Amino acid sequence: MQNAEPKVWRRGAYPWGMQLPRSAAIASRLEFLDEVGSTNTELVSRASGLLGAEWPDFSALVTTSQTNGRGRLGRVWVAPPGSSLAISVLLRPRLPAGERLGLEHYGWLPLIAGIAMTKTVAGLVPEHSVTLKWPNDVQIDGRKVCGILAELLPSRESVVMGAGLNLAFAVEDLPTPTSTSLGLNGAALEGDELADAALAGYLSEFRSLYGEFLRLGADPGASGISGQLSELCSTLGQEVRVELPGGDDLIGTAIDIDRSGRLSVRRSADGRVVSVAAGDVTHLRYE
Repeated sequence: MQNAEPKVWRRGAYPWGMQLPRSAAIASRLEFLDEVGSTNTELVSRASGLLGAEWPDFSALVTTSQTNGRGRLGRVWVAPPGSSLAISVLLRPRLPAGERLGLEHYGWLPLIAGIAMTKTVAGLVPEHSVTLKWPNDVQIDGRKVCGILAELLPSRESVVMGAGLNLAFAVEDLPTPTSTSLGLNGAALEGDELADAALAGYLSEFRSLYGEFLRLGADPGASGISGQLSELCSTLGQEVRVELPGGDDLIGTAIDIDRSGRLSVRRSADGRVVSVAAGDVTHLRYE
């Protein structure tokens, strides 16, 4: 199934039985696969191959049946067909004068995606608290409903931003005891309508935030990105354990997010403030 011909969302092609998915008007190119191993892997391959030019900035690849999804730290992410929405968005960021976005600013891109998904989920389950756990988990009442994974293309000029959103799970099928889904939290929509609303909302929020960030020269303050992140991020003020990429643990209090998008943690051991660019964060109150 992974090599099946994709459905391209254009007039006359209606995946999910919808007349015209709203998302088709938002993404530069939008394709739906009935099934795929990993939308991130597939989009990285397509965007960096010989036909990569056919995939412009803010192209998206989507499925509701991902058989070999990947999370942070190499974790495998699998869900029953139709229970989740896997979305990968290609970003080829350029500043207003056409110059490439410097790699030092790329740390903000997954945070922008996280803000977009947090706002989208909040609109679908308005009776609940929806927050972003730095750097990549969207949570409903403290339970994970979406994870985000960024992958840099070999050229190091573009990035694929993947998001896996839990739409509808039976409780016994949840991937972890601290996971949840939109359906389990009373989302008013179901099935195709829920998938279409979630996708359209996410792409619309993401494109707006991403566009403003680039328009204002990748300034997180002027673009409002850092302010929105501070409002939505549940990690700030928490006692945390950060599993660093090298395997070490950092334990302390999350006190800030700096201008590079890094989490600032005041170490419990000595009070020293350490800035973390990547890591797996646990809020210690949940242990």
